[in-house]
Amino acid sequence: MKDFVTVQTGLHTSLCRPYKQLKQERNWAIDMRSLSNSVTVQPKAELLQDFLPISKEDMKKRGWEQCDFVYVIGDAYVDHHSFGPAIISRVLESHGFKVGIISQPDWKDETSIQILGKPRLGFLISGGNMDTMVNHYTVNKKHRKMDNYTPGGVMGKRPDRATIVYGNLIRKTYKDVPVIIGGIEASLRRLGHYDYWSDKVKRSILLDAGANLLIYGMGEHPVVEIAEALDSGISISDITFIRGTVYRTKEVEDLYDAIVLPSYPEIVEDKKKYAQSFYKQYCNTDPYSGKILIEKYKEKEYVVQNPPAMPLSQDEMDAVYALPYMRNYHPVYEKEGGVPAIRELKHSLVSNRGCFGGCSFCALTFHQGRIIQCRSHESIIEEAKIVIADPEFKGYIHDVGGPTANFRDTACEKQKTKGVCIGKQCLFPAPCKNLKIDHKDYLSLLRKLRKLPKVKKVFIRSGIRFDYLIHDKDDTFIRELCEHHVSGQLKVAPEHISDKVLKLMGKPGNEIYQRFIDKYKKTNKLVGKQQYVVPYLMSSHPGSTMKEAVELAEYIRDLGYMPEQVQDFYPTPSTISTCMYYTGLDPRTMEPVYVPKKHHEKEMQRALIQYRDPKNYDLVVEALKMAHRTDLIGFDEKCLVRPRKFAKEKQEDRHGNGRKDQKSQSTRKMQKSGNNQRFEGKREKAPTKKKKAIRNIHKKK
Repeated sequence: MKDFVTVQTGLHTSLCRPYKQLKQERNWAIDMRSLSNSVTVQPKAELLQDFLPISKEDMKKRGWEQCDFVYVIGDAYVDHHSFGPAIISRVLESHGFKVGIISQPDWKDETSIQILGKPRLGFLISGGNMDTMVNHYTVNKKHRKMDNYTPGGVMGKRPDRATIVYGNLIRKTYKDVPVIIGGIEASLRRLGHYDYWSDKVKRSILLDAGANLLIYGMGEHPVVEIAEALDSGISISDITFIRGTVYRTKEVEDLYDAIVLPSYPEIVEDKKKYAQSFYKQYCNTDPYSGKILIEKYKEKEYVVQNPPAMPLSQDEMDAVYALPYMRNYHPVYEKEGGVPAIRELKHSLVSNRGCFGGCSFCALTFHQGRIIQCRSHESIIEEAKIVIADPEFKGYIHDVGGPTANFRDTACEKQKTKGVCIGKQCLFPAPCKNLKIDHKDYLSLLRKLRKLPKVKKVFIRSGIRFDYLIHDKDDTFIRELCEHHVSGQLKVAPEHISDKVLKLMGKPGNEIYQRFIDKYKKTNKLVGKQQYVVPYLMSSHPGSTMKEAVELAEYIRDLGYMPEQVQDFYPTPSTISTCMYYTGLDPRTMEPVYVPKKHHEKEMQRALIQYRDPKNYDLVVEALKMAHRTDLIGFDEKCLVRPRKFAKEKQEDRHGNGRKDQKSQSTRKMQKSGNNQRFEGKREKAPTKKKKAIRNIHKKK
């Protein structure tokens, strides 16, 4: 039996062999036709090192007459593991399935979905790496100007709610072919959900897309098990037993140990019911403790969510990231300038997935879960060598991380066998006594990467949890962070400074952030570096009244800089904060929460953060009056803005009004009195050339 290798597993399928074995067996694929508790690995022809087929011609080159699966995606086709469809398609390929890609089909043309023919087993659909509505619209519901996941950054290559549109497009032509939807857009809309863009509670996307199954989460385990079941002859309507999937059914009497959620009509009519339903879902996102969830729509129509898929082991993670990705966009996009999103990702390394931070406004809990899954050092170093060999590599690894860079293991040992605690967070409101705070493994990885030939610098850009770092009694990590991994500015996310708002955000109190800032400054001084912190701040989060918004503006004033970018709270599907936004209730406590919803109020809160921008003057003054803080309008150094008359003169002078033939009224008065002293109290030399003098004043400002 030298021609066969049997891998014993605890599951009825295994994603992959251990990483070392995988490297030796790159020309082997798993025969998915077995449903036993062991997976038979058979030697097959070496996989073609190329992009997957996007046309009939590509299929002929591979000797295919028919695809097993046709994968319809809302993004351009980029074969890199930072793009979800690339992972899913390569995982299926590694298990012996033939996958073709239809990228950004013309949804107004039914033939666009037929270019690869009818698949043998089914269609897969993903809206793309981003939710299509977030991709298309700003928080103010204005059209964005650029789509980073489309060739040339062009907008308009995919429809709004692409998963739904593509599903119905397929159904017009292929009525009997299984349709399986997945990706972030489907994952966060798997049950009844609030939709910010229509301001309505919408049905499960499974129903609106006309799909048979929905895969939620990262999807590697479920998609292989679905493919295996279909290939063995099981009808799509009978595939109701796979973790990490959602299906529709007429009967639920036989479901064991299930939780019945409030029905869809109930959550549409009653916001309190909606909040209760959402929190039940939130508390069942753990693969070890999660239950089956049932949502009724009408008589004989239910949507059922199975418990989450089990997290990947380190061997499985390594194997997924070692698959033969082309690591770039398809060459057909070259003439359009390529796909912008790959630029930063091409020379970055994914270290982990999942996050136990538990921020209220983040959808990671719903999508990737709170259990950290990591790649081995060997896997990451091997990929780094591939990155270094890229002709475009200039010596800089852009990032080594994931959702949170400095999480390299589960929060505690319990999570590895029993999952996360229900109703409790690991870091909030204070670190759990069982939390493991240790950066040694991450430090070791970074040191190995720094030693690689041709590597000049290894940056960390995916985000550091300062509230985790500050509790590490060993200062080695923060010292090496400052010394080797910061490019002059470290980006962190305190989000706000009001403890009241931070509590609703699920973030630590402001005192923790201040402790981190002090430590960061001292460490930089110790290593002889002059580096800064760039804080990410959020306006208009639930709980933020004008009082808290003014407090944030005062904090920014004391920092001495104005943020160029401000993040308004964006109510995306399936977050605690979005539930607060819609219902006005904190689903964890069912207590009322103030929500800034009116566009004008949100404009004022945002303007306060950027109070130094002249165009925000009127909004800032209005906000200060509303908050009864007119003490911040004046000439004192603590004031945010000057009174109208003086602010106008300052603004005109700053913008150079009167450069040609006209002079500002204040300038005329100064020259008439023979005194060119500006009202700020700074004395300037009399300009010999009017234009040059005004430009110099502008630059100094």
